[in-house]
Amino acid sequence: MNRFAMRVDRFLSNLPRFNRQQVRVLLVERRVSVDGVAVSDPHHEVREFSRVCVDAEVLQAGRAARYFMLHKPQGCVSATSEPQHRTVLDLLDEPDKDELHIAGRLDFNTTGLMLITNDGQWSRRLTQPQTKLPKVYLVQTEQDIGPHYAATFTAGVYFAFEDLTTQPADLQLLGPRTARLSIIEGRYHQVKRMFGHFNNKVTGLHRERMGPLVLDPSLAPGEYRALSEEEIRQV
Repeated sequence: MNRFAMRVDRFLSNLPRFNRQQVRVLLVERRVSVDGVAVSDPHHEVREFSRVCVDAEVLQAGRAARYFMLHKPQGCVSATSEPQHRTVLDLLDEPDKDELHIAGRLDFNTTGLMLITNDGQWSRRLTQPQTKLPKVYLVQTEQDIGPHYAATFTAGVYFAFEDLTTQPADLQLLGPRTARLSIIEGRYHQVKRMFGHFNNKVTGLHRERMGPLVLDPSLAPGEYRALSEEEIRQV
């Protein structure tokens, strides 16, 4: 079953052992349970992590959803596997790591907050531009950041390769060559290309926040922890 929700009647009908008539009877007789609750509504949702039973027989055991916050160090690839370099998953001491994926990648030498999960719907809510959740970066540059940068970033920067203009971004100047940038997209090398519009090279890039989730200051580069229930619900 994929990561999207599916109606319980469709879920059962897709199994070779039940036809549609049998499924209707099972539901009417309330012999089907989803996550321990008997259901009769054919529209009741079954998800990837749902436990589904008919009578006492388990048809889908369900898997625990897992959510981790990692402080990504430099020199680490945002990938699940890579033959030549260390990946962020290599930093996790967890079973069944092949089930996990990255919510919002970072460049090889970019540091900071990385979220890793096996919940596809949760990660999509976090990363899709439509949700307009900010991604906040601490940026260091080779040259001074001009006072006109902020207005340009608010209006949007044109990327000729994709023939598009970036969504409004908020720039807060912290020093002559240091700033905090908040964007709602995650395009290829977006932050570096935005500063490249002014021919100003980014020399340091660190992600501090994704939506409501802020990098835990107690995590050293390469360290991680599980998200709390409250943090998971915030997304």
